[in-house]
Amino acid sequence: MASQGLTYDGCNFFRQRLVLSTLSGKRVRIKNIRSKDDNPGLRDFEASFIRLLDKVTNGTRIEINQTGTVLFYQPGLLYGGSIEHECNPQRSIGYYLEALLMLAPFMKAPLKATLKGVTNDPTDPSVDLLKSTAIPVLKQFGIDGDSLDLKVVKRGIAPGGGGEVVFTCPIRRTVRPVQLLDPGKIKRIRGVAYSVRVSPQMANRIVDSARGILNKFIPDIYIHTDHMKGASSGKSPGFGLTLVAETLTGCFLSAEMSSTPQGQGDPVLPEDLGTNCAKLLLEEIHRGGCVDSSNQSLALLFMTLGQQDVSKVLLGPLSPYTIEFLRHIRDFFQILFKIETQEPLEEERKGGEKVLMTCVGVGFSNINKTIK
Repeated sequence: MASQGLTYDGCNFFRQRLVLSTLSGKRVRIKNIRSKDDNPGLRDFEASFIRLLDKVTNGTRIEINQTGTVLFYQPGLLYGGSIEHECNPQRSIGYYLEALLMLAPFMKAPLKATLKGVTNDPTDPSVDLLKSTAIPVLKQFGIDGDSLDLKVVKRGIAPGGGGEVVFTCPIRRTVRPVQLLDPGKIKRIRGVAYSVRVSPQMANRIVDSARGILNKFIPDIYIHTDHMKGASSGKSPGFGLTLVAETLTGCFLSAEMSSTPQGQGDPVLPEDLGTNCAKLLLEEIHRGGCVDSSNQSLALLFMTLGQQDVSKVLLGPLSPYTIEFLRHIRDFFQILFKIETQEPLEEERKGGEKVLMTCVGVGFSNINKTIK
């Protein structure tokens, strides 16, 4: 077993396993990948993800059997540099970007990744969402500077794609421990309503209906309308909304919705989309915490990789994805978190139950970084 590294069953949590394997240097064998399915083995988007990991690393060994149901992954060194990747249109760029956000600070050379594909779809976190919530999480852990940036060059809506984003990230030798204990009250709400290959009026209709709900709670709301034309609007029509609430202590909570892709399911009205997205944001604020539910695993990973010191983060209820991520952290890094639930007091009106996560970092050091 030791020579084989870790063995897992099934296709779930595929990215988590490969990302943690790359950071910890432990090899991974994943078997029975959709072995009972009519169409067994790895999907195209997973193969595309493996190719992306191969581009940012040096010396990675990947073996896949003929049917694609068994994968052996022996990680190499994170190299970084300037890369271009054509993401599979079955999943959005956010699917690939979430993994890059976890790996980018520990490269040998600063990463400049140009990813092409679908920027917004209903299943994965969109590029706008990651820009407004994941980037501030990186900054909390000391990964900041001018070179930390995520730029949407072209938008591409599912199913056609045709979008393009550029992600740049500086490298760090170590990650600093954090104490994020007070989410604070909401001070302002910002957002982006985008529309491509449809009437620009769609974005305004979304904004009006979202403001109709949010104006009851806070006056400081600014939702930017983004209507991309011509070559920068991708190949498919669609619209959507991303909302971000910022608290007094600099925490960001977010929600988003996008229209159903062309030719799939019932069409959605812009008014309904704006209303539902505003309600989702209020739901996220009720859940609360210092990190919103889509970035819980990112924060927990950086806590694990921090210096050998105590890190504490107050989160809302843990999502099932995060719970599985904690199990994987235990497998790869032998780190256990202390989890305490906190009931907010009735008169404080601070939303739902909170979870205080505490751990001591493994003292991870970026061995790939060249010493200047």
